Amino acid sequence: MNTHTIPGGALRLLFAGLALAGALGAEETVRLDPVISTATRTPAAANTLGSAVQTLTAEELARMQLTNLRAALGGVPGAPAFASGAAGATTSLFLRGSNSNQALFLVDGIRLNDPNTDYLVWLGGACVSACDNLEVAHGPQSTLYGGEAVGGVVSLRAQRGAGVRRGAVAIETGSFGTVQGALNAQAGDAKTAWNFAAAGGTTENDRANNRFTSATYALRLDRVVSERVSVGATLRGFHGRYGSPGNRFTNDPDNEEREGNALATVFAEFKHGPDLSSRAVLGGQHRRFVAESPRAGSATQVTVVKNRRAVLDWQATYGGADKHRVTGGFTAEANHTRNTGFGNIDESQALLAVFVQDEFTPVENVFLTAGLRSDDHDTFGRATTGRATAAWLAARGRVKWRASYGTAFRSPSFLDLYGRSSFYAGNPALRPEKARGWDTGVDVYLPGDRGTLSATWFDSRLENLIVFDFGVFPGTVRNVERARTRGLELAGKFALPGAVEARFAYTFLEVDNLSQRNRLLRRPRHSGSADLWHDFGGGFSAGAGLAFGAQREDVHAATFGRIDAEDYAVVRLYGAWRLNDRVTLKARAENLLDERYEEVHGYPQPGAAAYAGVEWRF
Repeated sequence: MNTHTIPGGALRLLFAGLALAGALGAEETVRLDPVISTATRTPAAANTLGSAVQTLTAEELARMQLTNLRAALGGVPGAPAFASGAAGATTSLFLRGSNSNQALFLVDGIRLNDPNTDYLVWLGGACVSACDNLEVAHGPQSTLYGGEAVGGVVSLRAQRGAGVRRGAVAIETGSFGTVQGALNAQAGDAKTAWNFAAAGGTTENDRANNRFTSATYALRLDRVVSERVSVGATLRGFHGRYGSPGNRFTNDPDNEEREGNALATVFAEFKHGPDLSSRAVLGGQHRRFVAESPRAGSATQVTVVKNRRAVLDWQATYGGADKHRVTGGFTAEANHTRNTGFGNIDESQALLAVFVQDEFTPVENVFLTAGLRSDDHDTFGRATTGRATAAWLAARGRVKWRASYGTAFRSPSFLDLYGRSSFYAGNPALRPEKARGWDTGVDVYLPGDRGTLSATWFDSRLENLIVFDFGVFPGTVRNVERARTRGLELAGKFALPGAVEARFAYTFLEVDNLSQRNRLLRRPRHSGSADLWHDFGGGFSAGAGLAFGAQREDVHAATFGRIDAEDYAVVRLYGAWRLNDRVTLKARAENLLDERYEEVHGYPQPGAAAYAGVEWRF
């Protein structure tokens, strides 16, 4: 088989799913309950969307015993996340092959990152709480969310509490001196609801000076004031301390990194009439990152990065027009960054964006969207983006064909624009990086609400990429490079006979730097994951998971030369025994086969590990 072409087995899997849908009885239709908001900024049924969207609920993550965001994203096609070390290390996400700074994270409705506020530490260490819902919208999404949404948007949102008061306490211990715990509780009725979760712990990891301690928390409060008005608030944070030994050629005994990242929102939803509603979100973020590098015989080098953000986001939706639902609004944001490290940054930025989107259903089972957005920054200027999608629900709701096209941008950072050092000068004339991309795909809905099979082909072009210019002194940055990413994403989530739950994700990815005529680094040509879980009855259940990556290029950590990175495949097992309605025993084995591998060259991943814990519900 030519490894540079799409695997034949992947296409056979897609056609098998289509054949299965076609073989269903004509009387059987599919009902889909999930409602997704990231792809349109409005609640929409999954089977009406023209975008490729993957979801993971808190219940699914708990069943698979996946407690951190990095591991959760491993189940999403086209979203490989690679860490420069063990738990707590900085982690990059190459969503559909885009750079790690070209993916946008939304947290409870406001952005977590921008060109000056990165998510790398947060992604490497933060837990996913028991009140979270995770959505990943693939492809250019700047029309809805502004800059950095080039490869797509990852949305983490705390859910409204529901039902009588209930909760759980869990503790786990295991390899590498790991001890961690979690607490969650929620309640809700027609008027008032709350949901709270916290998790944290410590591990020594697998190297000297590699200890990681962390705490993650999330809180959501809701109150219905009247038939027309409801209000609420969220508070979320992550605090971590990571011993950072660097690559295995360095093994620094003293480096340490500390991060505190907190986000808060208050929101209000209004029903102005039967066809008109609106939502307003006022949010803020404060991040403080500190890196300390002691050196024998010299002063300790300390870098401090502080990011602050204030956001007002408002949107209104009108559904009174025949076959149309129109949403429009604005986002106002002010942010400030102080970085005492390279570039010596102390800068602020304000932006105002306006957007409009039309969701149009011209005939039954055909769903179209079109939108425009303009972002005006007081630093580099204006960026205008657009997006259109189409979906056709066929075969009595069993098959959905979809397609989308959109444009996106990434803002230049303060370092790009204004940084200064003895050998570097920023370039205030920089333009934003730009992208345009399309995709087309099919979703097959299995009978009896037993699951979904999906396949998507995507193609994106990037231009005005910002790179360092070594040809002048002092060095600077310019908009000079172009790139292309394209490939196939396959995903499945379904139930099998005999109380078996299965899910898989696979991505075939081609990523080319068109200016330098080589492959973009650290993007595997083949990557994926699979998970199989079975309820054996009597309160006992168990599952197994697999994650793999193949055909990557990387940079040697010592020589800085370009190399072919090793392929890897990692196996995990997990199980739970529910003793009664309150007590459950859990165990899991990570990297079961003791695979020795590095997601980033020079930064080894931990070897085989085992963990056991207990959960008490109240």
